[in-house]
Amino acid sequence: MDDLHSAANALLAHAPALMLAIGTMVSIGVIVVIAILLWQRKPLHDAASEQRMAELNARIQTMGDLLARAQSQLQQTVHERLDAVTARLGESLQTSTKNTTDHLQQLHSRLSAIDTAQKNITDLASQMTSLQTVLASKQQRGAFGQSRMEVIIQDSLPKGCYDFQFTLSNRVRPDCCILMPDGRRLAIDAKFPLEAVTKHREAKTDDERAAAARQVRQDINKHIVDISGKYLIPGETHDLALMFVPSESVYADLYDSFDDTIQKAFRSRVVIVSPSLLMLAVQVIQQIQKDARMREAADKIHNEVGLLMDDLSRLRDRVSKLGAHFGQANEDVRQILISAEKVEKRGARIRDVEFDGDEQPSADILPGPGPRKLEAGE
Repeated sequence: MDDLHSAANALLAHAPALMLAIGTMVSIGVIVVIAILLWQRKPLHDAASEQRMAELNARIQTMGDLLARAQSQLQQTVHERLDAVTARLGESLQTSTKNTTDHLQQLHSRLSAIDTAQKNITDLASQMTSLQTVLASKQQRGAFGQSRMEVIIQDSLPKGCYDFQFTLSNRVRPDCCILMPDGRRLAIDAKFPLEAVTKHREAKTDDERAAAARQVRQDINKHIVDISGKYLIPGETHDLALMFVPSESVYADLYDSFDDTIQKAFRSRVVIVSPSLLMLAVQVIQQIQKDARMREAADKIHNEVGLLMDDLSRLRDRVSKLGAHFGQANEDVRQILISAEKVEKRGARIRDVEFDGDEQPSADILPGPGPRKLEAGE
């Protein structure tokens, strides 16, 4: 569009020159017409008049030629200007078309993203509606909290360290029991009273909010008493029990508005935990179990190290005996080499003995350590 404005401005800039040329042509045409009219009205009687008419005709002819050339130049200039303007307009239109196409493509992609986001929002709204329907019933809320708690426990602890719906000695069944290193069990309850909390969050007046707050404290205190009375068994369960709240926002509301209730629960040895706090507690328990297994294995490691030291002592004794054997073998080899050297020297002396004459040794020569003649009387 900027190029279109530039072309239009260029055309307007050359408009005065075009108007001046057109005005000149019109003036020349008017002069020619007036001259023709005067020539037709004035009588031609003398030679001077004829000469003047001839000169006037020549001038008119010259002016006509000039006018024709000027008109030709004007047409050529106008055509060139129009061609240039047309070319620039074409380029501007192409650029504008390309930019418009790009903008439309970007707009289409953004509209697609908006449609996708709107679809996701619609799906999320339906899921929230479904979740609200699920949480509308007390039994369904209990099942929802139980499932969230089970997922956290199963993802964090190995099998054999926990039991769901474990029956204690007093015939009660906590939602989950975690086996601690000392043999006791940590009880977890996932049935949190959510009705009063929901009313407190949805209250519109101060009176409704105060009544809902009283109901929240009453319900939670009753649940705390039930947990401490059923799940805290000396010698069988841990000194603390956990009350699981399946929502971080509900736990935040309790922490902000009902701190006295949380403190009362703690004094009753019941700890209220959210999903994130339950994950943290389970990780701590996992580390405690790992440390307990390491302590149990410490005695075994100590015994194994003692046996390893005994084996090392026996190995040292056997290597010492083997070294003594190698020393004795080296001494025996040295003595054998000394004996061999003596034998070699004796053989050399025997070989170097000189005999009388060159005759062969007679039969009276007896074999022995060295060749010798028989003496008389032998």
